[in-house]
Amino acid sequence: MIALLKNRREKRFVYPGAEIRFDRTAERGRGADLEGVVHQGIETGRMRLMVAACLFGLAFSVIGGRLVQLMVVRGPGEPVAVVSAEDTPIETRMARADIVDRNGLVLATNLPTVNLYADTRAIPERDRLRAIAVLPTLFPELTVADLTNKMVPGRAFIYLRRNLTPSEQQSVNDLGIPGLHFERSERRVYPAGRLVAHVVGATDVDNNGIAGLEKAFESKLTSSDLPLRLSLDIRVQHAIHRALQDSIDHFQAIGGAALVMDVETAEVVAMVSLPDYEPEKIGAASEDARFNRATLGVFEMGSTFKLFNTALALDAGLKLSESFDARNPIRISRFTITDFHPEGRWLSIPEILMYSSNLGSARMAVAVGTDRQREFLGRMGLLDAIPFEIPEVGRPLVPNPWREVSTMTISFGHGLSVTPLHLVTGVSALVNGGLLRPPTLLLRSPETTPAGKQVLTTQNSTAMRALMRLVVEAGSGKNADVKGYYIGGKTGSAEKEGASGGYSKSAVRTSFVGVFPMTKPRYVVMAMLDDPKAVKGTYGYRTAGWNATPTVGRMIAEIAPLLGVQPVRGDPAVQFGPQLVQQVGLRFAEPEGGRGVSR
Repeated sequence: MIALLKNRREKRFVYPGAEIRFDRTAERGRGADLEGVVHQGIETGRMRLMVAACLFGLAFSVIGGRLVQLMVVRGPGEPVAVVSAEDTPIETRMARADIVDRNGLVLATNLPTVNLYADTRAIPERDRLRAIAVLPTLFPELTVADLTNKMVPGRAFIYLRRNLTPSEQQSVNDLGIPGLHFERSERRVYPAGRLVAHVVGATDVDNNGIAGLEKAFESKLTSSDLPLRLSLDIRVQHAIHRALQDSIDHFQAIGGAALVMDVETAEVVAMVSLPDYEPEKIGAASEDARFNRATLGVFEMGSTFKLFNTALALDAGLKLSESFDARNPIRISRFTITDFHPEGRWLSIPEILMYSSNLGSARMAVAVGTDRQREFLGRMGLLDAIPFEIPEVGRPLVPNPWREVSTMTISFGHGLSVTPLHLVTGVSALVNGGLLRPPTLLLRSPETTPAGKQVLTTQNSTAMRALMRLVVEAGSGKNADVKGYYIGGKTGSAEKEGASGGYSKSAVRTSFVGVFPMTKPRYVVMAMLDDPKAVKGTYGYRTAGWNATPTVGRMIAEIAPLLGVQPVRGDPAVQFGPQLVQQVGLRFAEPEGGRGVSR
């Protein structure tokens, strides 16, 4: 212990048999070495983190660049690559643009899907036979015989089924059969279904347009990402479709058509043809269901044509006070012209239209002359096909030669066949101040609305509005009136063509074309029923006053609020002037209704 204390100052400790030294200099050296090792480790970790960060940054840059290339740089016309049976890229059709109504509601769009195909070169024989046996259990429309003919060994690409659902795709995957592959595809769907079938049309299995707007705008729909915006209002379309179907069912008709048109822009706001079809199942639809009665069918429109005959008389300078003999039938050639409900006296121009007199109309047309009649109807666009966006457009059947008997029969809607679209377009011009504009299914802005062609003077257009109101107020159109809207219009009943020529006495085609409000026309509404029957409540009648006329009345009552048309306030006679009101015989009273027996 004494030795230990004695050598303490020298930092030397002596134990029996041993000597230990603590050197402060060596201790400081070892600390410095340890500190260097730690510093070097930290620097190495920092370098590794920097390298890893750079690699991650590079990876994200590559991914981001690829996304920009796919989503921004790739042009709208560049095809998308998919994997084929040989695992090489093949081109698929570009997505079709949406079709929407005037309010932006989707009427047609694409949904992603897959198609199932087989590469039998990659399918072992045992699996090929199993696929032929099992696939019909997943897809009942496939048969063993059909698959046997398709899945011949050695074929590289065979479509087996298109547009699989995710669950169907999973079921095929679960089979575990090599050589069965999926091709990315798109399926055209129609959320509104048959409601817009004859307008929108349809596509085939390869997504090519084959009817309606899908066919007419094939190029535009496949080259633009912007939706095709229509003039249709799906709310109005639904109301018109339902009302027309209800009338067809109630009056036991075989079909019908209806149109709503804006008289200022000539936009078609609704267009229905019944029967119709599901656009996604157009291949299974009957020929009658695919036939568009509103634009493709050409028909003799009956007494609705008396509107054009009356406008012709005014255009030729005849006065409203002029009268024509409607006492006796007219016999010309092999025809005899009579009135459905004869008045047996001379009738003024307003009375001829109000009573729907064939005799008065025929004599009035003869007074104007054949040449002038043909020129006026041509000016109204009733002798040629109407330029329209869909391909299903009919051409009028015009008499040739155009004799005096043709002049007489055309005056009351026989001998000249037009489409319902012709009728609605022409009536729009009669009431909007005399401007004829081409109809359209596309939304028009004030800048894109055509100026129109002046086919009737403003004064005569106002007179026609008053005369059309007279028909509803006191004539055959009473059952179309809706309180507050002062509807005007004209009925029409035409015997249908017989199977062996001539006309059938047992089948008619009825129609009513109405305008509202007559004080300041906004819309034309037309309904046509194909071969309606007399039912309970029509007292044995099947003419337009009993079926097509109330149909239009119900349509207007429902769609007027949807279109924002308010009931007329104030005195409606102010819009016409006291002299015209007196000449026409208007009272602007609400019709009592219930007696629509005239043609």
